[in-house]
Amino acid sequence: MTSFATLTLRTPAPHVLLVTLHRPEARNALNTQMGLDLMTLFERFQIAADGVRAIVLTGEGDKAFCAGGDLKERRGMSDETWQQQHAIFERMMRALLACPIPKIGAVNGAAFGGGCEIAAACDFIYAAQTARFALTEVTLGIMPGAGGTQNLARALGARRAKEITLTGLPFSAEDAERWGLVNRVCAPERLVEEAVATATRIAENAPISVRQIKQSIDRGLDMAIGDGLAFEIEAYNRMVPTEDRHEGVNAFNEKRKPNFRGR
Repeated sequence: MTSFATLTLRTPAPHVLLVTLHRPEARNALNTQMGLDLMTLFERFQIAADGVRAIVLTGEGDKAFCAGGDLKERRGMSDETWQQQHAIFERMMRALLACPIPKIGAVNGAAFGGGCEIAAACDFIYAAQTARFALTEVTLGIMPGAGGTQNLARALGARRAKEITLTGLPFSAEDAERWGLVNRVCAPERLVEEAVATATRIAENAPISVRQIKQSIDRGLDMAIGDGLAFEIEAYNRMVPTEDRHEGVNAFNEKRKPNFRGR
């Protein structure tokens, strides 16, 4: 797999990819290169899975998941250059959201601004007890522009999302779990281990089933219930003729672990 200037890639378990935001000197802040790297990596997964069935996304070190947009890089940018950079971030976010492989955010520290938006673009989030979240754009004269107003509202509801984005105030991992943004709060030293364990469980399941479930939930949320149910059945019917369905039923009856091949 391609190497990246701002990301490290590791395979901690079969079919599980651990992606680490790697700019520790800048608290893993999102600069242009990181935007390009994330965009390239996650657009690739829309074409080929390369054997990956689940992804864990975390940050380097124990202080920050991602501190948000790199304001040192942005200082003095012309309006035109700012908008060109943001177009990269927009494409990056679309690639994250469109990735058919499940993504678990393992938020190890501060997830501010764009960092919070990257975390919110994951399918679900585990957070260290020391993690902090914030969308601080309103304090800088801008607003969330990488899915923050949309993904937070869907995860937390409109009222809580408005409070977070209009005040710019940080909130804790415990608050995030209580409000529905975070699925599990972990001891910092066990965060990645627990996220990888869950990713491994997902990766052991039938890949086509996993993708169809993810797509059915993601698309169904934007549909009326009747349309969502119809979409779900179409997704279900895709699995009836697969080798994996036959393997799953045979393995159950033979009292053995199934060997799913994604076919």
